[in-house]
Amino acid sequence: MIKSNLLNISNLTTSFTNKIILNKLNFKINSGETHVIMGPNGAGKSTLANILSGNHDQYNISGNIIYDNTNLLSLSAEKLALNGIFLSFQHPVEIPGLSNINFFKSFLNAKNKHLKINPIENNDFMTLLNANLKLLNIKSELTHRSVNDGFSGGEKKKNEILQMLLLDPKFVILDEIDSGLDIDSLKLVFNAVNTFKNNNKSILIITHYSRILKYIDVDFVHILHNGTIIKTGDQALAYDVEKHGYSYFL
Repeated sequence: MIKSNLLNISNLTTSFTNKIILNKLNFKINSGETHVIMGPNGAGKSTLANILSGNHDQYNISGNIIYDNTNLLSLSAEKLALNGIFLSFQHPVEIPGLSNINFFKSFLNAKNKHLKINPIENNDFMTLLNANLKLLNIKSELTHRSVNDGFSGGEKKKNEILQMLLLDPKFVILDEIDSGLDIDSLKLVFNAVNTFKNNNKSILIITHYSRILKYIDVDFVHILHNGTIIKTGDQALAYDVEKHGYSYFL
């Protein structure tokens, strides 16, 4: 099957307080592909995730990012979210006073409004929510707690994936989703991610560890160093990184 191009990054250079973070980065993702980006601390991985999800203002940016035939850099974070980009945060924010269930229903109805369809019916919402709670083995009591407030690290990460499943975006960025997860939670999270995957979904996973590849098949693995991709390969590349370290590829 011929895959259409979803994301095309060309000569992307970003700097913050006169320090270059991404340096003439070229990178593309087609529909239905899953990519992994690995790299040492400070390589620019989280900066890339921030820019792709709409956090542009704090950086000086040159180059081009075309997402779904649109100039990504011209869209706000809200517009990018409404147009199908989802970022799972490395450090999810706590929002005391806002219950999960109200948060979920609000963002689903914001999406429906953007798509010019009716607000979700309560029965449909609860059916959707309960199915995904079961998939992630999350107790329903969590939905009545404030968003991430007092959650354990594992609960926060599973709550991010729950939001992803409910929103059903077309392009997902998972920024170190595996950090802070025990082995049981890791299996649950990636079982959910695999359930989400299909030919119309594209996924970018940012990680330090090859262990995730036990739980998900990926199309490409990239090594990011000093803001540019220095090596691309298949899943075996991630195991080579674990065996030899990043210095082996420099």
